[in-house]
Amino acid sequence: MARNRNRSMMSENLKEEIAKELGVYDIVKNEGWGSVSSRDCGNIVRKAIEMAERSVNGNK
Repeated sequence: MARNRNRSMMSENLKEEIAKELGVYDIVKNEGWGSVSSRDCGNIVRKAIEMAERSVNGNK
């Protein structure tokens, strides 16, 4: 079965929260996710992973 490319592992709210934290939310708001650089997308994923690891380990 083919994977749906539009399905996201992160909620839209979480992605937007991290984008705001990293200073790229204006790009998302004005131009959409497709205009966010690969580097910034990688930083968003890295931040989400860090948050998930802290959550699993019970640290905030």
